[in-house]
Amino acid sequence: MRKNHVFNILGILAGLNILAWIAVWELGQDGLEVTFFDVGQGDAAFIEMPGGQQILIDGGPSSVILEKLGKEMPFWDRTIDLIILTHPEHDHMAGLLEVLKRYEVENILWTGVLRDTAEYEEWIKLLQEEGAKIYIAESGMMISGSPASSGKPGFLVLYPFESLESKEVKNTNATSIILRLSYGETSFLFTGDAPKSVESQLLSLAKQLTRAGVLKVGHHGSKTSTSAEFVEAVSPDIAVISAGKDNKYGHPHQEVLDNLSGVKVLRTDLDGDIKIVSNGADYIVKN
Repeated sequence: MRKNHVFNILGILAGLNILAWIAVWELGQDGLEVTFFDVGQGDAAFIEMPGGQQILIDGGPSSVILEKLGKEMPFWDRTIDLIILTHPEHDHMAGLLEVLKRYEVENILWTGVLRDTAEYEEWIKLLQEEGAKIYIAESGMMISGSPASSGKPGFLVLYPFESLESKEVKNTNATSIILRLSYGETSFLFTGDAPKSVESQLLSLAKQLTRAGVLKVGHHGSKTSTSAEFVEAVSPDIAVISAGKDNKYGHPHQEVLDNLSGVKVLRTDLDGDIKIVSNGADYIVKN
């Protein structure tokens, strides 16, 4: 039954018919900047759309995200258009708690899964206080001013395949939101900490949608993610690994680096903040 549901969704996607999408903004045509912040052992990516709209995907494990945002945003700008929490784990969520305390956030996208931690309880409390519009991620959701086929920048949610709101899960990594950001002929794939099992599901049901020029490597380069089959399907020109210097997990794992052989690999533990600029036709990498 669930598989039929997924195929129905993907069929709609393929036909670009009516989708569940969030009209967060009307986008311009000036250029797209994606900055993968060096936040230590965690994930945080800041996206500035052509019209100046700002999106933050995850916030890393600490308040260092505030320093990073301060370098990218004017001092007088205290508003973020959209925050996306891929999954409620410390190394993705803790920094967002600090952001919610200091910035006005217009929209929030997350899975709504349940966790029994003090940090999670604070997240829920801050969501209630923030007053932002809350969206629950589900495949087929578009975040854009218009369909992706228009050539304007936009996100497409590829995973989870169904709403996880108020569900208890054993492995929150396996609930990670997977997003594809497209702009003209360029594209970015954000995978959170999604394990190989999720990658496999995605390939079997939505292989045609996974291809992207820039891949944010899953789970900080852990060998639990980024299978050779997944890399082949995505066929990225650039792979970005967000990991902390001398982290205790040994990320990125050599197996992952081997799987990325032939791909330009950028690492926050070695390269610091990584900014990739797209004009819709090509990429420029800045550090």
